[in-house]
Amino acid sequence: SNKEPLLIVLSSPSPIFLRSYQNPRRVSFRAASMGTLVGHVIPGFAFLVFGLWHLYNHIKLHCQRPKSYAPPTWFPAPKVRHLELYIILFGGSTYLVTELFVGPSSHHHPLDPTDWSIPTNHLHNFQHSTMTLAFIVHAAFALHFDRVRPRAGQMMSLLLGSMVFGVELLMFNIHSNGHVGLEWQYHWLLQAVISVSLATTLLGIGYPRSFAVGFARSVSVVFQGVWFKVLGVFVYSPRFIPKGCSLQNHEGFLVVPCDGHASLHRAKSLANLQFAWSLVVVAIFSVWFYLHLAKKYPEVPEYECLGKVDGHVEDELPESPKKKVEEKDVKSGGFLPMGKWLQPMDLEM
Repeated sequence: SNKEPLLIVLSSPSPIFLRSYQNPRRVSFRAASMGTLVGHVIPGFAFLVFGLWHLYNHIKLHCQRPKSYAPPTWFPAPKVRHLELYIILFGGSTYLVTELFVGPSSHHHPLDPTDWSIPTNHLHNFQHSTMTLAFIVHAAFALHFDRVRPRAGQMMSLLLGSMVFGVELLMFNIHSNGHVGLEWQYHWLLQAVISVSLATTLLGIGYPRSFAVGFARSVSVVFQGVWFKVLGVFVYSPRFIPKGCSLQNHEGFLVVPCDGHASLHRAKSLANLQFAWSLVVVAIFSVWFYLHLAKKYPEVPEYECLGKVDGHVEDELPESPKKKVEEKDVKSGGFLPMGKWLQPMDLEM
C-alpha cells in the first residue's frame, strides 16, 4: 500500500527509495550498544565532562600565563596528577570489554565460533571498540610521555590526538553507511563536529601557542558531547521521534523510517535546526565561560624561560614533586651537598 514506510539511502550518488519493514514492530529500549538511547547518552556525557575540563584549564592557563601558554592534550588534576588519563584507561578498557564480550548476542562471543570470522551483526561492536582503543592508546602514551619527558612529547601527543579523532571520524563514516534517512542526517552532523576536533588538533602542531586553537578544540569536544546526547534522545526515544516517523526494529537494529518524502524532509530539517541551535548555545556558553574565568584568574608574573633550544617548545605541564626530588637526588649522588654548608676554618695551635 502507499502507506508503507519509506527509507532513503543517502550513501549512494542519487537517492534511492526502498520499501521495507512490511511487519514493523515497536521496540523496548535496552542499554546494549551505541544504537540505543543510553548507548549515545553515556559517551555524550563523557565527551561533555572532558570537554568542559579542557575548556576550563585552557582558559585558566591562558589568563594566568598568556606569554608562555602552550595548550597540552591533557591536564593534571589537583590531587591525582594523572586522573584524567586513568579515567580514560579504565573507562575505555571497561567499555571495550563490554562492547566485545557483553554486547554481542551470540553467547557473548565477538567472533563466529565456526570459522573465527567477524559476523555481520557484530561489525558495529568492532567499530565502537576500535574508536575506544584509539582513546586508550593515546592515554597510555600520554602517561608514558609525562614520565620520561621526551623532547618532542607534546608534538607526539598531538599527533596521537589527531589519530584518535581521525579513527573516530573514519569509524563514524563507515558506521553511518549502515544508517539511512533521519539517522544518517544526525550522524553526518556528528562527523562535522569530529572534523573540527581533528582539524584543531592538527593545527596545534603548527601553532603550539595559539589560544584560539586550544579553545576551539575544547569547544568542539564539548559540542560532541552535546550532540551525542541530542542524537540519543531525539533518534532513539519514541516520544521525541518527529511526526510521520517511527522507531522500529529491523533484524535486530533500531531504525527510524518515515511515511513519505515530506515527513523525511521535515525530520531532517528539524535535525539541522537542532544542530544550529545547539551550536549557538554552546558558543554563548563558551564565551560566557571565558569572560567569567578571565575575571577570576588574572595574569600572574612570569619569568622568561631560557631552556628553549633550537626554537623547540617544551611541555608546559608542571613536573610532579616526586620526580623533582628523585632528579635532585640523582644529581647529588644521593648525598647532601655538604660543601655548601661547611666553611673552612682556621685552627689556632
